[in-house]
Amino acid sequence: MSNEKILLVDDEPDIIEFLGYNLSKEGYDVTTTTSGKEAIEIAQKIKPDLIILDVMMPEMDGIETCHEIRNIDGLKDTLIAFLSARGEDYSQVAGFDAGADDYITKPIKPRLLVSRVKAILRRKSGAEEAQANDEEGSIRIDREKYLVYKEGEELSFPKKEFELLALLISKPGNVFTRDVILERVWGGDVVVGDRTIDVHIRKLREKLGDHYIKTIKGVGYKFEA
Repeated sequence: MSNEKILLVDDEPDIIEFLGYNLSKEGYDVTTTTSGKEAIEIAQKIKPDLIILDVMMPEMDGIETCHEIRNIDGLKDTLIAFLSARGEDYSQVAGFDAGADDYITKPIKPRLLVSRVKAILRRKSGAEEAQANDEEGSIRIDREKYLVYKEGEELSFPKKEFELLALLISKPGNVFTRDVILERVWGGDVVVGDRTIDVHIRKLREKLGDHYIKTIKGVGYKFEA
């Protein structure tokens, strides 16, 4: 049985009850709240492994709550999954830009929910894999501080952009397919379109320069120093 801590945030009591019951049954230590502001306070106290955060909430919505959490040093590595009935691409991109690690569309069946949560938490345990080769040419990454250095200049990246770069730079010259990128950066159960990957690649190129990340048409991407 798992003892990992999950903070569940949703303003709908029936959703809280449904998700909380199924996650607790799997052995997760579940804490719940219906408020974004309370979620920030609770997260600082219990340091959850994962926060499942509803997008549409009164007073402080999920996007704003996520931004606030990502600005707290002690919570920068906490996994965050957005939960919403909205499945549009723009909503997903906004969530990832805010620093989310995953996006779960409701309603969701219990078995799929548990599978998604396990997949997200597995990524945390394997996050150090890219450290084996985190420096290549003029680009250096610091995984502990989530910083990128280009020719000695410090750059700050949102979490998903950082993890995508860390994956690509872990094996320079190796082509990562879109399926592999989705699995390693967003999780194999996450339903995101090609546009989401393309948006993150475009942002990396804007900050690093076009020549570092090469597109292999119809396949994926690779990092070249």
